[in-house]
Amino acid sequence: MKLYGIANCNTVKKARDWLTQHDIAVEFHDFKKHGLSAELAQRWLQQSAWEKLINRSGLTWRGLSEQQKLAITGNAAALQLMLDKPSIIKRPLLEQDGRLLHVGFDAAAYGEIFNL
Repeated sequence: MKLYGIANCNTVKKARDWLTQHDIAVEFHDFKKHGLSAELAQRWLQQSAWEKLINRSGLTWRGLSEQQKLAITGNAAALQLMLDKPSIIKRPLLEQDGRLLHVGFDAAAYGEIFNL
């Protein structure tokens, strides 16, 4: 099981704290330290809509020009944006054996995923 995100992100911290409180071990992959491969981002885009993977309420999105925002109309453009600016990805992403289990953090959803 792997959790992807950025260590100083508050939502990632909440997810990691929740996992620790429930004695669930996960490997953490920090985009800032370990990067993001095109293969990984493409795999997520095959499993989830780009609209769900791109955080359109965060600072990174708000920092884009209107032209840049309007250019994101499909997976190819979303993939390039994710690779150029990994901070744009909604965090955290919970994955197991290559399968994306959840985008973002919700305690109830995590409870269901882990049968708690």
